[in-house]
Amino acid sequence: MQSHIRQAMILLAAALCATACNAKANPRSAAVPPPVVDTPRASTSSQQTAVFSGGCFWGVQAVFQHVKGVISATSGYSGGSSAKTAEYETVSTGETGHAESVQIVFDPSQITYGELLRVFFSVAHDPTQLNRQGPDEGTQYRSAIFYSNDGQKRIAEAYIAQLDDAKIFSHRIVTQVAALQAFYPAEAYHQNYAALHPDQPYIVFNDAPKVEHLKQQFPDLYTEKK
Repeated sequence: MQSHIRQAMILLAAALCATACNAKANPRSAAVPPPVVDTPRASTSSQQTAVFSGGCFWGVQAVFQHVKGVISATSGYSGGSSAKTAEYETVSTGETGHAESVQIVFDPSQITYGELLRVFFSVAHDPTQLNRQGPDEGTQYRSAIFYSNDGQKRIAEAYIAQLDDAKIFSHRIVTQVAALQAFYPAEAYHQNYAALHPDQPYIVFNDAPKVEHLKQQFPDLYTEKK
């Protein structure tokens, strides 16, 4: 979606349309369970990194900024083959291979990689939508997990299989699991967008509900910090 189209979403009519799209999204037959395959919480504090893509990065960033144990969440681009194309207008063509992504730096003594994935699949996006999320369409809005080591790959693939086998969603998960080649931070005006523009209709109707769902479904993981 080109930037001028994204900005057009501030119109109330467009936001209401987006709400209708989201109302049909993410149908689940049961609550998303914790992953069977995961690493235990570390005994000492440190920093690890996860990169997820799940539609517009504004909402995904907003969700993880409210998760305990997350040190930072940065909007950006991953999945493409060139740093030169990691720029919003170019990525928005859908031809660069990049996806709007969020880099999450977390403390594994406070939250595990598997717990982050549970939030990702539960409230951050709908993993059954192929190359779209709600009103946003294109490969740049695909669902993807970019792993940085074999452990992350193993946990992600096992979790997807677990959720599919349990038929948690009414459709199969289409989330791509791929090795992280690079993460490129997005432009400054995209960072903390939901927090800085809480009254924008796109945020009100698409992203604020995700944060509220996090608070309701995972009270032990939720924090007010932004």
